[in-house]
Amino acid sequence: MPRSETIKISEMKIITSISAMQKFSAVLKKRGKTIGFVPTMGALHSGHMQLVKKCTLENDFCVVSVFVNPTQFGPKEDFNRYPRTFLEDKKLCDSYSVDAIFFPNAAQMYPGNHKTSITVNELSDVLCGKFRIGHFSGVATVVAKLFNIVMPTNAYFGMKDYQQLKIIEHMCTDLNFPVRIIPCKTVRESSGLAISSRNKYLSNLEKENSSKIYAALIQAKKMILKGNNSCSKIKNTIINTLKTIPISKLDYVSICDSETLIEKKSAKAPALIAVAAYVGKTRLIDNILIEKP
Repeated sequence: MPRSETIKISEMKIITSISAMQKFSAVLKKRGKTIGFVPTMGALHSGHMQLVKKCTLENDFCVVSVFVNPTQFGPKEDFNRYPRTFLEDKKLCDSYSVDAIFFPNAAQMYPGNHKTSITVNELSDVLCGKFRIGHFSGVATVVAKLFNIVMPTNAYFGMKDYQQLKIIEHMCTDLNFPVRIIPCKTVRESSGLAISSRNKYLSNLEKENSSKIYAALIQAKKMILKGNNSCSKIKNTIINTLKTIPISKLDYVSICDSETLIEKKSAKAPALIAVAAYVGKTRLIDNILIEKP
């Protein structure tokens, strides 16, 4: 349901407690209003705001969460240096007519006696799951908690994090969450580089070089559409392009089924071509869908 012109939207609320967020949502639900939800870790950028824009258009109320989730970071990952820009995030949300920001702290989300986690088997074991052990369990757990707290009608996720999207979709189906998951297309810089909060770590030269990741994916898609179904040839084409960046480390190049994420033997649609690589110290992911004509 699109946002009704008759609904009076008050000043944007900053909600920091779980009980207050649940109470806020319960009142809206009782009034028969739809709640759109955009979960984020903050450091908001134009990619996030495209999700927010869609969310505000399609729902009576829009809630954005800002929470840097510690359980999805490995011991050697960038939790401590992950950008935290709440004042800027707040201004940006206000300018996009967000109704409420849910801004909890880690002690609230994970009290000392927290013992429960969620793992979506198989989907979490491939692609990034091979290299970020426990990451997707942390993602699934925090998203499940956020769904129970915000109680959204619709939740919006970007397709840049395609594996995350599929895991959340499957979790909602398996655990009967009454939430509709809305996939949103990847937002890119003019160079083709997928917009990410971690792009702030890149130098100007690294940004320029990183745009070749998407160029390699586009080239691979063209090969498939022209009838080249050899996964090894297509992967080698991508790898050869990535060598010109240069990348400091390549985690994977994958051609997999777009639903199961299982590696394909023949690069026929429907398929997902996905890449994870380090440029300098920054880990970047990107993907492109090959859909049936």
